[in-house]
Amino acid sequence: MRADAKLDHAVENLVDGAFFNSGQSCCGVERVYVQESLYDRFVDGFAALTRQYVLDDPLQEVTTLGPMVATRFADVVRKQTAEAVNKGARTLIDARAFKRDKAGTPWLAPQVLTGVDHTMSVMMEESFGPVVGIMKVKDDAEAVRLMNDSPYGLTASIWSADSEAAERIGTEVQTGTVYMNRCDYLDPGLAWTGVKDTGRGASLSPIGYEILTRPKSFHLRQI
Repeated sequence: MRADAKLDHAVENLVDGAFFNSGQSCCGVERVYVQESLYDRFVDGFAALTRQYVLDDPLQEVTTLGPMVATRFADVVRKQTAEAVNKGARTLIDARAFKRDKAGTPWLAPQVLTGVDHTMSVMMEESFGPVVGIMKVKDDAEAVRLMNDSPYGLTASIWSADSEAAERIGTEVQTGTVYMNRCDYLDPGLAWTGVKDTGRGASLSPIGYEILTRPKSFHLRQI
């Protein structure tokens, strides 16, 4: 997130992008990089909104966060979070405030981590769950370097009031899709694709149609 981003909008949409479907989305927000001038306010707002989430039965109208699909996947997130904490990360959410959260079950409270770095698996591997790490960066160049320091490359979002800057950064980021001021969104007219270990195929758009069909050539010569 750049220093010229609209803070409230970024907080609201990034929290949703991180915890939608309990973080179980292929293009969910896994990690966030914030320019230093906005970092403290962003972290405070992000954590405050996360604390308002309700972990409960998805069939209840008040619920905003359901269980993970299986206990073994929740345990992966627990392991990544514990490793990060052991390496010096700070947890901003008190899981005890979420009554459903319980070890040995798929019920897992959302978690926000600061003091993280790229030696931690939570910042390098796909968590696919309700945890997100937030790092402070000094400028666009540092953010791009960290964003590209990943074996995966599906989506990236840039939060800024400057569309030219977003396009410039987007050309430098190694992902199949780049968003500006939004995340976790599909446009049927645009190809859905990734790079690196994310995969090489594509869906949506005419490109996706061509990949999912098999061409056949006819060479007909009339004599």
